[in-house]
Amino acid sequence: MEKRILGLDPGLAILGFGAITCKQSQAKVQSTTVDMLDFGVISTPSDAEMGQRLSTLFDDLHTLMEEFKPDLVAIEKLFFYRMSSTILVAQARGVMILVLGQRRLPYVEFTPAQIKLALTGYGNAEKSEVQDAVARELDLDYIPKPDDASDALAVALTAWYQI
Repeated sequence: MEKRILGLDPGLAILGFGAITCKQSQAKVQSTTVDMLDFGVISTPSDAEMGQRLSTLFDDLHTLMEEFKPDLVAIEKLFFYRMSSTILVAQARGVMILVLGQRRLPYVEFTPAQIKLALTGYGNAEKSEVQDAVARELDLDYIPKPDDASDALAVALTAWYQI
C-alpha cells in the first residue's frame, strides 16, 4: 500500500511544501518506508498587489496537486505571534483550504508543538533538532533548505506517524 502526503507550511511571502511517499508492506513482518518525492517553496514578491500574490499561490498550489497527486495534505496550524503577519498567513491559508476543497482532498492540521513532539519526542524542541530529524527520517545527508521546505516535510512526516 502506498500513500502520498503533501506537507504545507503556510505563508504569503514563502509557502513551503514537501511531498513524501509512504509504503507499507503487508508481509509477515509489517514494515514501512518513507521516501521524499520533492520539496521547495512558492514565493510571492512583497511589492506585488495582494490579489496577485494570492492568485500566484492559488495557481501554484493547483500545479503542486497535479504534480504530486497527494492522498492526504498536512498543514501546519497558524501560530499567533504578530497580528500583522498572522493576518497575511491566514489569507494564504484560506487559499490553501480553497484549493483542497476544490479538489476534494482530505487534510489534517498540526500545531508546531505537535510536529516537534512527533519528530523529536519533545514538544519544545529547537528548529535544528526538527531539521535533523527530517533528514534522518528521510535518509538524507543534508538538511532540506530553505527552512520553510524543511518545515513542510516535517508536517508531512507528522501526518504519516499519525495515520
